[in-house]
Amino acid sequence: MTMKSRIFFLTLGLAAVALSSAILPAGAHEHGPQKRTLSLAATGTVKAEPDKVDITTGVTSEALTARDALDENSEAMSKVVKALKAEGIPAKNIQTTNFSVQPVYEHKEGSTPFITGYRVVNTVRIGLTDTKQLGAILDKVVSLGANTIDSIEFSVAEPETLKDDARRRAIENAKANAKVYAETAGVRLGPIFTIVEKDAFIPRYAPAGASRMEMARDVPIEAGTMTVEVRVRVTWELE
Repeated sequence: MTMKSRIFFLTLGLAAVALSSAILPAGAHEHGPQKRTLSLAATGTVKAEPDKVDITTGVTSEALTARDALDENSEAMSKVVKALKAEGIPAKNIQTTNFSVQPVYEHKEGSTPFITGYRVVNTVRIGLTDTKQLGAILDKVVSLGANTIDSIEFSVAEPETLKDDARRRAIENAKANAKVYAETAGVRLGPIFTIVEKDAFIPRYAPAGASRMEMARDVPIEAGTMTVEVRVRVTWELE
């Protein structure tokens, strides 16, 4: 057999293999038949009252000199911190988050801005493990010289426990929904094939239905209700 004949038969053989592969039925290359499945998304929701609150508050002072502004600010902030500790708040729950000394400028038309004084800002973050203290603490820090309250943030001490409860409810809801679908479609659920968690721990505060906290001197603060959600997608094999 000549070299050209060998090349011709080899080419013909490869073409036959390619053709036989192309006409194989779909799924023939897979390991076993494709499984029938049912896939559903479900949400688990848990509501809880916040048991922690973080307050960001501070003292802003202005004076003609930086020294006077600093002295005034330091005196007021020292009283605030001392009062917080006297209320039983541990030092580890009181953290300085901002401190600055800056000139105050006056701008007049047709002239260069000039310094008229200095501003000192000292801000602390206070962590309360008893939300019922909030009203009394706010009243006290303002009375002692705090003149800025930047934020009040409610939260829970053990969010993972709430997330686990929400996960259980999400799976229970998915099972209940899957049972309805299976019965309606006339099929039987097999074992769970996959569970995928989509989102978890999305805190929201309910605008309505929140119980009012008892505050010293009627400081109007609402704790609200925190909602934790977990979304899952569960896939079952069908028998």
